[in-house]
Amino acid sequence: MYNTAKKQIWYGELRTSKGNVIVVHDNQLPEASPGRIYLYNTDRDAIIEYVEDIVKGNLYDLDDAALKAAETKFSGVWKAARAEFMSKHQARIDLNNVKETAPARKAKPEVEPEVEADAVGVDFDDDWSDSFDD
Repeated sequence: MYNTAKKQIWYGELRTSKGNVIVVHDNQLPEASPGRIYLYNTDRDAIIEYVEDIVKGNLYDLDDAALKAAETKFSGVWKAARAEFMSKHQARIDLNNVKETAPARKAKPEVEPEVEADAVGVDFDDDWSDSFDD
């Protein structure tokens, strides 16, 4: 059973009904979703998110000879996959740090109402001076 508390990078074997595969767990990878872990799957050449409760019982330590062989064979491709994963994940982290508030709106300049040149100084009382009573 795997124990990542002892080592930063753990090489092991994932045993499933479809076959066995060498996997790599790295403590420095970002945390996966709750209840999940990231493992580098050497057959698929990718870092995959697994349900921890399902795979935990199927992960086994490698013996010393198998461990050295796995480190020799997979360390280069593992590091390349890790670098690609981290660059993609860093972009997600950057997007998560975007402020949730919108930028402050600039106040619109107030437009003064246009005044017609003919209406200035006109006395409207004269229009009502006509008498309709005549």
